[in-house]
Amino acid sequence: MFGYINVNREKLNLTDRCVYQSYYCGLCRKLKENYGRKGQMLLNYDMTFLILLLTGLYELEDEKTEFICAVHPAKKQTARINEATDYAAAMNVLLCTKNFEDDWNDNHSYTKKALSQVFKKDYERIEARYPRQGQAIRRYLKKLEQAEKCKERNVDAVAGLTGEMLGEIFAWKENDVWAEELRCLGFYMGKFIYLMDAYEDIGKDGKNNCYNVFNLMQQETEQDFETISRLILTSMISECAKSFERLPILLHAEILRNILYSGVWTKYEYLRIKRQTKEEKKHKYHSSYKSVN
Repeated sequence: MFGYINVNREKLNLTDRCVYQSYYCGLCRKLKENYGRKGQMLLNYDMTFLILLLTGLYELEDEKTEFICAVHPAKKQTARINEATDYAAAMNVLLCTKNFEDDWNDNHSYTKKALSQVFKKDYERIEARYPRQGQAIRRYLKKLEQAEKCKERNVDAVAGLTGEMLGEIFAWKENDVWAEELRCLGFYMGKFIYLMDAYEDIGKDGKNNCYNVFNLMQQETEQDFETISRLILTSMISECAKSFERLPILLHAEILRNILYSGVWTKYEYLRIKRQTKEEKKHKYHSSYKSVN
């Protein structure tokens, strides 16, 4: 579920690249501070987007610190930490722990089961602090399990389950004036993430006979699948961008636009080219086999 909401570093200037990295480092340090070294295992760029979004919207004041990173010890790194960092770290743990449980239920991965147990106490502590978000995740997994059992063919409906859940995560302050717009942005971002995950796992899920809404769609529209899937993904991220542009964000706005208009597509392009290359090799092999025989 993670790894799709990234920045396009090549299109960022040096200053913004350093700012983005400093929030990522801040999230890493907060995960370690609140949940120990195991918390750093969960570090991802998706939650860095949420930190930048909330920081820009609420114009939060950062605490900047310099530190030596064990991964990059050659020079000091800068970390920016604020209220949103603490919240994003907590949501990171909630989402990852439930993701581990979901993987155990789907694939009976003992590694994922063990990881879910490692974070069980942290999860319970966070859920007590953020009951609305915790309940949203539990509701989501229950509905998703039902949709998968029924082999739901409605792409919009099944992706909307992730959207509803992530909308509650993005709506940091429930009764805030910006809560509904953040919920809307998170809703479409969640749908995009779910569909990107389905797009990436088409081949693997097909081989393992696992539910994948894009596999079902591909069987019905094989020739036009790439075009249709791209249009659906574009529609989702377009709605995210519309919500973002309605928010009065000036701070870090260019970094956020980089993510929404460019960064989210880097993984898609990588997967599309990889799939296309694989298909071309497969076609070339069959052509060569026929010519020999």
